[in-house]
Amino acid sequence: MIGLTAVIVTTAALEDGAAYAHMADSGWTYPPACCHGDQASGECQKIPSMTVTPRPDGYVVVLRPGDHRKVTHQNRYFVPYDVVIPSGDDNFHICLHPTEEHENCFFAPANAL
Repeated sequence: MIGLTAVIVTTAALEDGAAYAHMADSGWTYPPACCHGDQASGECQKIPSMTVTPRPDGYVVVLRPGDHRKVTHQNRYFVPYDVVIPSGDDNFHICLHPTEEHENCFFAPANAL
């Protein structure tokens, strides 16, 4: 019976940690399919709005070191409007996975959609 209790406690701790691992700094939760890791090492992070340029067919995002924790050199991403996810706050966010060259999820504030 002690083993079952340990499994339940461990599972609850993992579930709490997983929820925490996918939270933006402002407190809303990134979808688990977008963010792998935690707030220190995860792929999702708020990015400066000046790095995002709207075009007729989508957003162009240019990130440099310092704009996102995973970025080590300048990267350019194109995100069509039909794959943009509404942001949980008034900021742009991007998830880079499996490498910094790959945009996994992109979030835009409601007033920018």
